[in-house]
Amino acid sequence: MMRDKQVLITGASSGIGLAMAIELGKLGASVLMVSRDPERAREAQRKVARVATGAQPTVLLADLASQADVRRLVADLRASTPHLDVLINNAGAAFRQRQLSIDGIERTLATNHVAPFLLTTLLLDRVRAAPEGRIVNVTSGSHIGAIDLDNLELERGYRTLRAYSLSKACNILFTYELARRLEGTRVTANCFDPGPTESNFGASAGGFLSVVQRALGLFRVLRSAQVSGRAGVHLASSPEAAGITGKYFARNGKPAKSKPVTYDREVAKRLWALSEALCSRRSTAATAPASSEGHPTRSRNMPSSPPDPAASGNLGRRSGVPTPR
Repeated sequence: MMRDKQVLITGASSGIGLAMAIELGKLGASVLMVSRDPERAREAQRKVARVATGAQPTVLLADLASQADVRRLVADLRASTPHLDVLINNAGAAFRQRQLSIDGIERTLATNHVAPFLLTTLLLDRVRAAPEGRIVNVTSGSHIGAIDLDNLELERGYRTLRAYSLSKACNILFTYELARRLEGTRVTANCFDPGPTESNFGASAGGFLSVVQRALGLFRVLRSAQVSGRAGVHLASSPEAAGITGKYFARNGKPAKSKPVTYDREVAKRLWALSEALCSRRSTAATAPASSEGHPTRSRNMPSSPPDPAASGNLGRRSGVPTPR
């Protein structure tokens, strides 16, 4: 079903991203795993390699909060990948305190919305070159119900959950507007809510999100990453999903209604224009505060690893062009 199809997944070294990479690798896809952390990426690569029935997975390193890294990732992919069958924008983050990315953008928005916006628009010709291109964005059922585009970076009233929920609403608005702009092409764009998932996401964010994550765990509400990623695997691979576009899928894997503001076309058009403007900002590396994850790393391809005892073949690819996560 997915034999030799090129699938790019961001945030693929853990959680839902890794779960989707494993399942799509089982289906025969050639999985390109975008990750920021080299050690976690290498371990995730081995896990996918053990079950892959097609080409061995490739790791691309990048900090998606850095637009320079995103652009290097695109440069590498354009040099080595004539077409891209599936693009899954999964990487996400939340931060306890308001911080700026290396490009001077509020870091939650930069990672969760601006990065997938930039990556998708720069790779759109490669997705359109596929026989049946699919774009899948991971969002959240907790997306915000009201958006103030004049305070998109939350210079006023920053709270961790508010910033995260705002970025997730942006994901949905972007998905719907992208689908409208792709009408008449072979490319589809959809998004899905994975639901509460067992991961270190809330813990790493700290504050209120950490409390919520622990509470959900105590009440056994959290689902495994494999279960949470099923809707994404379905949208990326199922023949039944062919031709379906501009939809939001709930955690049960079925189409659902997102909040009313996400259907406002004027808001979507304004957000698109604002996103383009944010993508033109210059790096402020000298002044941007570091996150708890550390400074952004220069992007590059993960070099080939030694043979894994449970999997054979090349576990990496080097194109000669520096690439990001």
